[in-house]
Amino acid sequence: MEGNHIHITPWLLPLSWLYGLGVNIRNKMFDHGMLPSRSFSLPVICIGNITVGGTGKTPHTEYLIRLLSSTKRIAVLSRGYKRKSKGFVLASPSSTVAEIGDEPCQMKRKFPLVQIAVDRDRCHGITQLISGDISPKPEVILLDDAFQHRYVQAGLNIVLMDYHRVTYLDKLLPAGRLREPQSGLRRADIIIVTKCPIDMTDNSKQTIRSHLSPLPSQQLFFTRYRYPDTIEGIKGTPILLTGIASPLQMAHDLQHILPDIELMSFPDHHNFSPEDMDYIRRHTAGRTILTTEKDATRLQGLDNIRVIPIEVEFLDDMQATFNQTILKFVHSFAPM
Repeated sequence: MEGNHIHITPWLLPLSWLYGLGVNIRNKMFDHGMLPSRSFSLPVICIGNITVGGTGKTPHTEYLIRLLSSTKRIAVLSRGYKRKSKGFVLASPSSTVAEIGDEPCQMKRKFPLVQIAVDRDRCHGITQLISGDISPKPEVILLDDAFQHRYVQAGLNIVLMDYHRVTYLDKLLPAGRLREPQSGLRRADIIIVTKCPIDMTDNSKQTIRSHLSPLPSQQLFFTRYRYPDTIEGIKGTPILLTGIASPLQMAHDLQHILPDIELMSFPDHHNFSPEDMDYIRRHTAGRTILTTEKDATRLQGLDNIRVIPIEVEFLDDMQATFNQTILKFVHSFAPM
């Protein structure tokens, strides 16, 4: 059922009201030009959300890279969550998680020809990428997790929402997980409900559509994750080891392949300590560990680990429609 992973802390609701007041004031200041918002002369696509925690931004960003990189030079700009470095950093093949964060590190390893950079100040980061000092100069910028970074006026805003944590059942921080009220979705051009179950019903889709009430100008899509059909060479009872925000849907999906799989979960972006690694080794001895590509960047020294690639799949044969929307936007800009 949609929204089944939402947890509200009622006694924090007064603080949520105060938080919402501040968010609304800030958004109105951007809406009325009291805070500056800068646009750029090349296609800038923002992939974000209005909740904290994982909604699938990295797999969807990778989908866009695959869609566009055969004809355009792509750069991905991220904040670099939990990195130890400061300011603008352009990733290299030898960049570490400490330098650029786990998700940018994952993308650089998968797409070595794509420019991957991190900068908390997205305007500064884009300026650095297109200044001419970096070669090749990108033709499209993908902004990872920047929907609330309104100092950049993206040409196309894609907002993701976890099927298990739909926004209309959630509350603002700190009682819930919303970064801003659901009305913030009005700024989106595309809304994608992610991590949908494979057997999602039409009634469930209609319920979500009714609650979201997208504007006529907005497109709504539903996606799920696609995993390998078979996983060979499993030893013992397999362990799904994750440090992601919402691992339950992944565990459920993998049960179709490995019915006896067990889940060992840590918090999102967890930095695995030596004590964590000792605990993992003790509890997984003689068994195969399955993990995500993102987690694999932070797990070193495990010889019984297998990485499960994750790809995005659109429901209802809507992939072509989504692709056309993205390509039309990108091609609307004159070549640089």
